[in-house]
Amino acid sequence: MARLRAVFCDVGGPIYDDDNFVRAVLTALDELRAADGLPPVDRGRFRLLYDRARAAQGGSLRAALAEEFLGDRARRGELHQLTRRHWVHPAGTMYPDVLPFLQSLAGSVRFGILANQEEGVIRALERDGVAPYVDVWGVSALVGHEKPSAELFSWCLDQAGVAPEEAVHIGNRLDTDVRPARELGLGTVWVLRGEAPDEPTDEQLAEADLAVGTLDGLAPRLFERFGSRP
Repeated sequence: MARLRAVFCDVGGPIYDDDNFVRAVLTALDELRAADGLPPVDRGRFRLLYDRARAAQGGSLRAALAEEFLGDRARRGELHQLTRRHWVHPAGTMYPDVLPFLQSLAGSVRFGILANQEEGVIRALERDGVAPYVDVWGVSALVGHEKPSAELFSWCLDQAGVAPEEAVHIGNRLDTDVRPARELGLGTVWVLRGEAPDEPTDEQLAEADLAVGTLDGLAPRLFERFGSRP
Protein backbone atom coordinates (compact mmCIF):
# COMPACT_ATOMS: atom_id res chain seq x y z
CA MET A 1 0.00 0.00 0.00
CA ALA A 2 1.27 3.48 -0.90
CA ARG A 3 0.60 6.60 1.11
CA LEU A 4 0.11 10.13 -0.10
CA ARG A 5 3.48 11.90 -0.08
CA ALA A 6 3.09 14.77 -2.56
CA VAL A 7 0.35 17.11 -3.76
CA PHE A 8 0.78 19.11 -6.96
CA CYS A 9 -1.47 21.96 -7.99
CA ASP A 10 -2.24 24.02 -11.08
CA VAL A 11 -2.28 27.81 -10.68
CA GLY A 12 -5.02 29.25 -12.89
CA GLY A 13 -8.32 28.04 -11.45
CA PRO A 14 -7.27 26.31 -8.23
CA ILE A 15 -5.14 29.22 -6.90
CA TYR A 16 -5.85 32.33 -8.97
CA ASP A 17 -8.96 33.47 -10.79
CA ASP A 18 -8.82 32.47 -14.47
CA ASP A 19 -10.14 35.92 -15.37
CA ASN A 20 -6.47 36.95 -15.19
CA PHE A 21 -5.86 34.84 -18.29
CA VAL A 22 -9.02 36.11 -19.99
CA ARG A 23 -7.87 39.72 -19.57
CA ALA A 24 -4.44 38.85 -20.97
CA VAL A 25 -5.71 37.07 -24.07
CA LEU A 26 -8.29 39.77 -24.78
CA THR A 27 -5.60 42.47 -24.54
CA ALA A 28 -3.40 40.47 -26.91
CA LEU A 29 -6.23 39.95 -29.39
CA ASP A 30 -7.12 43.65 -29.35
CA GLU A 31 -3.50 44.62 -29.98
CA LEU A 32 -3.12 42.19 -32.86
CA ARG A 33 -6.39 43.32 -34.40
CA ALA A 34 -5.39 46.97 -34.03
CA ALA A 35 -2.18 46.22 -35.91
CA ASP A 36 -4.35 44.72 -38.66
CA GLY A 37 -6.56 47.80 -38.72
CA LEU A 38 -9.48 46.03 -37.06
CA PRO A 39 -11.69 47.09 -34.10
CA PRO A 40 -11.46 45.43 -30.65
CA VAL A 41 -12.79 41.93 -30.14
CA ASP A 42 -16.53 41.54 -29.69
CA ARG A 43 -16.71 40.55 -26.01
CA GLY A 44 -19.94 38.59 -26.39
CA ARG A 45 -18.54 36.50 -29.21
CA PHE A 46 -15.35 35.91 -27.23
CA ARG A 47 -17.32 34.71 -24.22
CA LEU A 48 -19.32 32.35 -26.41
CA LEU A 49 -16.15 30.72 -27.75
CA TYR A 50 -14.51 30.66 -24.32
CA ASP A 51 -17.52 29.01 -22.68
CA ARG A 52 -17.72 26.51 -25.54
CA ALA A 53 -14.10 25.52 -24.91
CA ARG A 54 -14.78 25.24 -21.17
CA ALA A 55 -17.71 22.91 -21.81
CA ALA A 56 -15.75 20.72 -24.25
CA GLN A 57 -12.65 20.41 -22.04
CA GLY A 58 -10.55 19.75 -25.13
CA GLY A 59 -9.18 21.35 -28.25
CA SER A 60 -7.07 24.47 -28.65
CA LEU A 61 -8.73 27.64 -27.39
CA ARG A 62 -5.92 29.77 -28.86
CA ALA A 63 -6.45 28.22 -32.30
CA ALA A 64 -10.20 28.87 -32.15
CA LEU A 65 -9.64 32.48 -31.07
CA ALA A 66 -7.00 33.04 -33.76
CA GLU A 67 -9.32 31.69 -36.43
CA GLU A 68 -12.30 33.72 -35.28
CA PHE A 69 -10.67 37.05 -34.51
CA LEU A 70 -7.39 37.03 -36.48
CA GLY A 71 -8.62 35.13 -39.52
CA ASP A 72 -6.06 32.33 -39.37
CA ARG A 73 -5.61 29.44 -36.93
CA ALA A 74 -1.90 29.50 -37.73
CA ARG A 75 -1.64 32.78 -35.81
CA ARG A 76 -2.26 31.00 -32.50
CA GLY A 77 1.48 31.00 -31.79
CA GLU A 78 1.60 34.76 -32.31
CA LEU A 79 -1.39 35.13 -30.01
CA HIS A 80 0.23 32.91 -27.39
CA GLN A 81 3.46 34.88 -27.33
CA LEU A 82 1.69 38.22 -26.93
CA THR A 83 -0.67 36.82 -24.27
CA ARG A 84 2.37 35.78 -22.22
CA ARG A 85 3.46 39.41 -21.92
CA HIS A 86 0.15 40.46 -20.41
CA TRP A 87 -0.56 37.42 -18.21
CA VAL A 88 -0.15 38.46 -14.57
CA HIS A 89 -1.89 37.67 -11.30
CA PRO A 90 -2.69 40.96 -9.54
CA ALA A 91 -3.05 41.20 -5.77
CA GLY A 92 -6.53 40.26 -4.65
CA THR A 93 -7.12 37.63 -7.36
CA MET A 94 -6.05 34.62 -5.28
CA TYR A 95 -8.93 32.55 -3.93
CA PRO A 96 -9.39 32.86 -0.14
CA ASP A 97 -9.40 29.09 0.41
CA VAL A 98 -5.81 28.63 -0.86
CA LEU A 99 -3.76 29.48 2.25
CA PRO A 100 -6.01 27.55 4.67
CA PHE A 101 -5.70 24.53 2.37
CA LEU A 102 -1.92 24.78 2.27
CA GLN A 103 -1.76 25.23 6.02
CA SER A 104 -3.76 22.04 6.48
CA LEU A 105 -1.25 20.15 4.29
CA ALA A 106 1.91 21.61 5.82
CA GLY A 107 4.24 19.04 7.35
CA SER A 108 2.29 16.08 5.98
CA VAL A 109 3.21 16.05 2.27
CA ARG A 110 5.46 17.81 -0.20
CA PHE A 111 3.60 20.48 -2.14
CA GLY A 112 4.39 21.55 -5.68
CA ILE A 113 3.23 23.96 -8.32
CA LEU A 114 2.61 22.12 -11.61
CA ALA A 115 1.36 24.64 -14.11
CA ASN A 116 1.64 26.20 -17.55
CA GLN A 117 2.65 29.64 -16.32
CA GLU A 118 5.18 32.40 -16.85
CA GLU A 119 8.12 33.03 -14.55
CA GLY A 120 6.36 36.02 -12.96
CA VAL A 121 3.89 33.70 -11.23
CA ILE A 122 6.58 32.98 -8.63
CA ARG A 123 6.66 36.64 -7.58
CA ALA A 124 2.87 36.64 -7.30
CA LEU A 125 2.91 33.52 -5.13
CA GLU A 126 5.65 35.04 -2.97
CA ARG A 127 3.61 38.24 -2.56
CA ASP A 128 0.47 36.32 -1.59
CA GLY A 129 2.11 34.04 0.98
CA VAL A 130 2.05 30.78 -0.98
CA ALA A 131 5.78 30.41 -1.65
CA PRO A 132 6.76 29.22 1.86
CA TYR A 133 4.61 26.12 1.33
CA VAL A 134 6.09 25.24 -2.08
CA ASP A 135 8.69 22.46 -2.30
CA VAL A 136 8.63 21.99 -6.08
CA TRP A 137 8.36 24.80 -8.64
CA GLY A 138 7.02 23.06 -11.73
CA VAL A 139 6.47 26.25 -13.74
CA SER A 140 6.48 25.50 -17.46
CA ALA A 141 8.37 28.66 -18.45
CA LEU A 142 11.23 27.58 -16.17
CA VAL A 143 11.17 23.83 -16.65
CA GLY A 144 10.78 23.94 -20.42
CA HIS A 145 7.86 21.51 -20.65
CA GLU A 146 4.13 22.21 -20.79
CA LYS A 147 1.06 20.23 -19.83
CA PRO A 148 -0.44 17.98 -21.06
CA SER A 149 2.92 16.43 -21.98
CA ALA A 150 4.14 13.88 -19.47
CA GLU A 151 7.52 15.61 -19.11
CA LEU A 152 6.34 18.33 -16.72
CA PHE A 153 4.57 15.80 -14.50
CA SER A 154 7.59 13.50 -14.50
CA TRP A 155 9.91 16.39 -13.70
CA CYS A 156 7.81 17.33 -10.68
CA LEU A 157 7.65 13.75 -9.46
CA ASP A 158 11.43 13.48 -9.70
CA GLN A 159 11.93 16.75 -7.84
CA ALA A 160 9.59 15.62 -5.08
CA GLY A 161 11.22 12.20 -4.91
CA VAL A 162 7.94 10.32 -5.12
CA ALA A 163 6.35 7.71 -7.34
CA PRO A 164 3.16 8.55 -9.30
CA GLU A 165 1.02 6.41 -7.00
CA GLU A 166 2.21 8.51 -4.05
CA ALA A 167 1.07 11.80 -5.57
CA VAL A 168 -2.08 13.75 -6.41
CA HIS A 169 -2.55 16.51 -8.96
CA ILE A 170 -5.16 19.24 -8.50
CA GLY A 171 -6.33 21.14 -11.56
CA ASN A 172 -9.39 22.67 -13.18
CA ARG A 173 -9.11 21.18 -16.66
CA LEU A 174 -9.66 17.62 -17.82
CA ASP A 175 -7.47 17.83 -20.92
CA THR A 176 -4.36 19.36 -19.37
CA ASP A 177 -4.68 18.29 -15.74
CA VAL A 178 -6.83 15.28 -14.96
CA ARG A 179 -6.24 13.11 -18.03
CA PRO A 180 -2.43 13.35 -18.28
CA ALA A 181 -2.04 12.94 -14.51
CA ARG A 182 -4.31 9.92 -14.49
CA GLU A 183 -2.42 8.33 -17.39
CA LEU A 184 0.80 8.53 -15.38
CA GLY A 185 -0.81 6.99 -12.31
CA LEU A 186 -1.33 10.05 -10.12
CA GLY A 187 -4.49 10.63 -8.16
CA THR A 188 -6.61 13.42 -9.59
CA VAL A 189 -8.74 16.25 -8.20
CA TRP A 190 -10.85 18.37 -10.54
CA VAL A 191 -11.62 21.84 -9.16
CA LEU A 192 -14.82 23.10 -10.73
CA ARG A 193 -14.04 26.76 -11.18
CA GLY A 194 -12.30 28.94 -13.74
CA GLU A 195 -11.94 26.99 -16.98
CA ALA A 196 -14.01 24.08 -15.70
CA PRO A 197 -17.51 23.95 -17.24
CA ASP A 198 -20.44 25.47 -15.40
CA GLU A 199 -22.43 22.25 -15.82
CA PRO A 200 -20.07 19.28 -16.12
CA THR A 201 -21.57 16.07 -17.41
CA ASP A 202 -21.67 12.86 -15.40
CA GLU A 203 -19.09 11.42 -17.80
CA GLN A 204 -16.75 14.35 -17.19
CA LEU A 205 -17.17 14.15 -13.43
CA ALA A 206 -16.33 10.46 -13.51
CA GLU A 207 -12.90 11.12 -15.06
CA ALA A 208 -11.39 12.49 -11.83
CA ASP A 209 -10.98 10.68 -8.54
CA LEU A 210 -12.49 13.69 -6.77
CA ALA A 211 -14.43 16.69 -8.10
CA VAL A 212 -14.75 19.69 -5.77
CA GLY A 213 -16.08 23.19 -6.00
CA THR A 214 -13.50 24.75 -3.69
CA LEU A 215 -10.39 23.80 -1.71
CA ASP A 216 -12.32 24.11 1.56
CA GLY A 217 -12.12 20.86 3.49
CA LEU A 218 -10.14 19.17 0.74
CA ALA A 219 -7.08 18.17 2.78
CA PRO A 220 -8.81 15.53 4.96
CA ARG A 221 -10.58 14.19 1.88
CA LEU A 222 -7.21 13.75 0.17
CA PHE A 223 -5.82 11.69 3.02
CA GLU A 224 -9.04 9.70 3.27
CA ARG A 225 -9.08 8.97 -0.46
CA PHE A 226 -5.37 8.71 -1.27
CA GLY A 227 -3.60 8.20 2.05
CA SER A 228 -3.67 4.48 1.57
CA ARG A 229 -3.84 3.30 -2.03
CA PRO A 230 -3.33 -0.12 -3.60
